[in-house]
Amino acid sequence: MPPPTVVDPWLAGRRFGVVIDAGSSGSRLQIYSWKDPRNARYDSGGAGLDRLPKVEKGAREGEEWVTKVEPGAQSRSDDPGINVTSCSYVAGISSFKDNPEGVAAYLAPLLEHARTQIPPSLQPETPLFLLATAGMRLLTPIQQAHVLQETCTFLKFHSNFRIDDPSDVGPCGTSVRIITGEEEGLFGWIAVNYLMDGFASSDDQRTTYGFLDMGGASTQIAFEPSLADREKSDNNLMTVRLRLLSGKEIHHQVFVTTWLGYGTNQARERYVGMMVNDYESSQPAATEHIIYDPCLPKDLRLTEHPLQAPSASAHATTPHTLVGTGSFEQCLRRTSPLLNKNAPCPDAPCLFNGVHVPPIDFSAAHFIGVSEYWYSSEHIFNLGGAYDVVQYERAASQFCGRTWDNIMHQHERTRQQGHLGGDGEIEKDGQVVQTGIWGDRVEVSRLQMQCFKAAWVVNVLHEGIGLPRIVDPGGNSTTSGTSVAEQADSKGLGRPAFQSMDSVGDIAISWTLGKMVIEASKEVPALPSARPIVDPLDDVPDLSTSPVKPIRPPFIDFDAIEDSISHRLPASLTRHSLGFSPIGFLFYVVMSCTVTFLLFRLRHRIRHSLRRCIRKRDRQFIADGYAMEEGYSLNGGLSPPSRPSSPAARLFSKILDPIPRLSQSTPRGTKPFSVTTQPADTWRTGQKSPIRVSPVQRSFSYPTSKGPNGFSSVTDLPNGGATSYVAPGSPRLHDGSLSSLTARSRNSSRMDLSTIFPK
Repeated sequence: MPPPTVVDPWLAGRRFGVVIDAGSSGSRLQIYSWKDPRNARYDSGGAGLDRLPKVEKGAREGEEWVTKVEPGAQSRSDDPGINVTSCSYVAGISSFKDNPEGVAAYLAPLLEHARTQIPPSLQPETPLFLLATAGMRLLTPIQQAHVLQETCTFLKFHSNFRIDDPSDVGPCGTSVRIITGEEEGLFGWIAVNYLMDGFASSDDQRTTYGFLDMGGASTQIAFEPSLADREKSDNNLMTVRLRLLSGKEIHHQVFVTTWLGYGTNQARERYVGMMVNDYESSQPAATEHIIYDPCLPKDLRLTEHPLQAPSASAHATTPHTLVGTGSFEQCLRRTSPLLNKNAPCPDAPCLFNGVHVPPIDFSAAHFIGVSEYWYSSEHIFNLGGAYDVVQYERAASQFCGRTWDNIMHQHERTRQQGHLGGDGEIEKDGQVVQTGIWGDRVEVSRLQMQCFKAAWVVNVLHEGIGLPRIVDPGGNSTTSGTSVAEQADSKGLGRPAFQSMDSVGDIAISWTLGKMVIEASKEVPALPSARPIVDPLDDVPDLSTSPVKPIRPPFIDFDAIEDSISHRLPASLTRHSLGFSPIGFLFYVVMSCTVTFLLFRLRHRIRHSLRRCIRKRDRQFIADGYAMEEGYSLNGGLSPPSRPSSPAARLFSKILDPIPRLSQSTPRGTKPFSVTTQPADTWRTGQKSPIRVSPVQRSFSYPTSKGPNGFSSVTDLPNGGATSYVAPGSPRLHDGSLSSLTARSRNSSRMDLSTIFPK
């Protein structure tokens, strides 16, 4: 479909944003659009501005606003009239860790699709984001850096979309980067509350929804604690700032955390390892390795290779056959210890695995679950929406208790009827024309793991998060999941405490929508002195104290370098044999040699600088010595008068210093003298010998009077003056009389008595 034209009224004043969700199993491109906030404010006439910009799909009609690809699979059907609306993923962008150059061909269909949907004139102002998630987090930092660099280069030089310049975040700034599980939770929380009208303009009317997300590797929770709990957990909260069309900002303090390894797939691996460990402990001499598993449908046989079983037993890593017994109640009990509720809690309170979570008031809090919460409820049980634990457990017990042959027989019937409950459907002209396009294995794997996933969801909700089991003996036995909300209202319980959802209206609940809500909010004209709207993680003043740490590839990754050359090293030089990284050791040796060489070449400069510092330190001692020699202190002090240190003290010193001088009278006809150092040799020869100059030279002028021997003497000297006597006619005086008898140098002061007492 060609992009909209300029004369299209739907396009007038419309802005676009593109997000590529680079997940672990594939990449999905989603195009969003919204009215320019300035035009929206003008069209509303000043009314209804206490709301966020309306973010919609990036296509006026149809599903062209989203497309997806995965390595080795086609994202579209060859029939132009057929649109693939759902698919299963095989691998994501992380699969190019050993071949980063292949990213360009992988992303080319996504980029081409975005160019065909957005007018060329609007592409330079349309932001493009590629945000990688779980798959990229598992790579080494060097592999992450290489894949991100190739991705950035391709997107920047093969499109006209707006991409950030290089920064400390990455080669394309915030446009191409890896986000954390907590950021996914924050963006998902924004999306849920945006679609459910959880954001309100006034604080007293604000009631936000909590957000629960469970994937294959991890599970996240994000919610806004109560006001009292927000004050107690201020250091563990993230600030979400959004701007309404009126220019007013709304602030929310959100707690978000993630449990790595507590997604459905990782939990299943730990469960199999635990089953194998228990089996080996109870039957160490067994040879058949058959384990009865209550979390599989009855009579289903699976061969498992335990990935997380302990290695103490010789048979722990050998294949084991799991035979299903189909008991949902036993499955609940066997999977409950996987929550690790007894783990130490360094920062109470904790929910499970020692992870701190503020208290949750389920009487006022309402949560919405997406991803596995929706799939496990809707695709098999048809219980998506308001959650009823009794109905959910009844449906799970019935499903687990069925034989595997019976389940597969129903599966074939649904394929023929064109209904599978979500995965692998192909639509043509709005009708389902084919199912299971991605093979039977995808849907069969869902049926095989449904019993375990249902039990894991129940345990996480009730035993882990603490959702109360609201049981009504008179009503739950006859209600269905679709009527729980009405029954809760009739009983005065309000909205259900938990409900699973996949979309609101025609917009799917996705963390990518939350990211676009932030981008649309950035374009609203701000009020005076308002700060720019940024992502929650970029709004943290000090990342060292932030509960969420951004993912930044380091400059050097020794482990990745060693892994790339370990096959060329002998076994005795590997990290496992030496107990340390030889690559890191070699790096530090080279750095030490380099620093030593530079210090040796600069030794003369360093020595000269040290001497200057030492001489500067000794200069004060030399000055003090000269001051003592020339007698600056009348009271026997060992140092010249010190100057006041503070500016105020220096100001008062300038004002008060002349006062003692004004209090003394100078006889008329006398002249003030200067304290100097003049050798006595000039008295005898009339010539001046070389004068030794002190580094501290000060001149004092005081009144003089005639002494009994005809010399002029200093009278009424103040404290701190000089004790010098001056002969009349001294060359240093204005009357040209005798030289002064001042303190003389040790090297030049001597007196010839024959000139004073003639024979």
